[in-house]
Amino acid sequence: MRSVARRRLCAGLLLAPFLSGCFASGGGSSAHWPRDSSADARLRVALAFPPAENLSPYGADATLLSRLGVTEGLTELDANGAAAPALAESWKREGPRSWTFTLREATFQDGGDVTASAVADALDRATRARPEPAALTGVDLRATAKGDRRVGIVTAEPDSVLPLRLSSPSLAVFSAGAYREPGRVDPVGTATGPFALTRVTGTTAASLDRFDDYWGGRAQAAGIDARFIPDGTARTNALRTGDVDIAEALPVSQAAALDERERRETATTRTTSLSLNTASGPFADPALRAAARRAIDTSVLADDVYEGHADPGAGIFGPALTWAADKRVKPTGRSAPTSPAGTAITLATYDNRPELPEVAQVLKQQLEKAGFEVELEVREYSRLERDVLAGKFDAFVSARNTMLDTGDPVSVLAADHTCDGGYNLGLLCDANVDRAVARAEGLADTTRRQHAAMSAEAAVLGTDAIVPLVHQRIVTGVAARVRGVLLDPYERALVGTGTRR
Repeated sequence: MRSVARRRLCAGLLLAPFLSGCFASGGGSSAHWPRDSSADARLRVALAFPPAENLSPYGADATLLSRLGVTEGLTELDANGAAAPALAESWKREGPRSWTFTLREATFQDGGDVTASAVADALDRATRARPEPAALTGVDLRATAKGDRRVGIVTAEPDSVLPLRLSSPSLAVFSAGAYREPGRVDPVGTATGPFALTRVTGTTAASLDRFDDYWGGRAQAAGIDARFIPDGTARTNALRTGDVDIAEALPVSQAAALDERERRETATTRTTSLSLNTASGPFADPALRAAARRAIDTSVLADDVYEGHADPGAGIFGPALTWAADKRVKPTGRSAPTSPAGTAITLATYDNRPELPEVAQVLKQQLEKAGFEVELEVREYSRLERDVLAGKFDAFVSARNTMLDTGDPVSVLAADHTCDGGYNLGLLCDANVDRAVARAEGLADTTRRQHAAMSAEAAVLGTDAIVPLVHQRIVTGVAARVRGVLLDPYERALVGTGTRR
């Protein structure tokens, strides 16, 4: 079972960026953009993560497309985390395994109508993608057209959260033109959002134009010029010098230096965690995992590294999910810690989120104090992910928005911590965890499902495959003249029809 999961994890991660770059590596400010302040100006946006998978919607790049207003699915998440209409204006559950979604009148960016057959084709292609999109972990579905404006979806097993699942950025709808090249989805001019990609320059930049026929109304900005700037200080400097209008995920160390009018802090469902490789190496021993967990002081990270812009790790799900704390269950089945006695481990993280290398450095010190010998490796995320998923490190520090893929905590646990999970950083395969997640998946009642999700969380934490460190608040830099930035706790949206300068 584990070998199948590993193949899924690694299958699509060998793709190289599909165009060569033209801006300086690292996103320096050598390219100064015009400072047009008209109502119809283009927005200049600095993003933290370059495309890692050819802008495929089936992996991590899906959120790049949704945050820039390129893609949409049948549904979206509202402020309370419930499914809300997007390309589907309504839906109805016809039976335990069948649903009907009624489409609104909408147009693809290449001019064709959004029809039921086009939507069914897009969803069918997502189900056949490898690696499997995280939103579809453990789910088999079939979509068919029921006339021009109604899509029927049947699942192999009852799925009470299907409308939530379909809000995932990885299940965005594209026209037939996106699939001309076998094995690749081309999002340039083939999606449905308010902004259409016109050009992608490798891993450094992208250009987007306003899509005037967008069903939700004409965007107020004429377009977007996006730069991918992994270095957090460089993103902050680009905002400070006026080279960009919006800069995402700024370092907390830089926040105080910004004018209050240019700083936005958003509570998110993002948790920074330490994942331990349960499949091979020292942390295949649960007693050594317990020793690592015992060595870590999360309050130091929240107060010092994040300078109060985070809360100490309470679990996989943090305080942004307001219902979680009252339903949290104490982890069970933990092994007793053993002495590390000089055990050598490799600890990796990435620098796209600027606090993570500092977090890793503090963890290195804490683990070494407990008796481990730690080798630290820091890379840019796109050059690290494949090795992490292949189990080449003993420990990995990452920041994961737990509600990003589906909006459903149970689906997150299935994707991240079960034997067949598509984003299983700890390579965990534990029968108790799989049973707990399966029990939660079978519940339709919201309250019962939440209780079961927290029981499953306790089962995961009981393995010590993951150590929650902090629950983050994200700092976004917004130029004083900019209005309408989407400060989304789920981090799926950033720029919309009302964003302007």
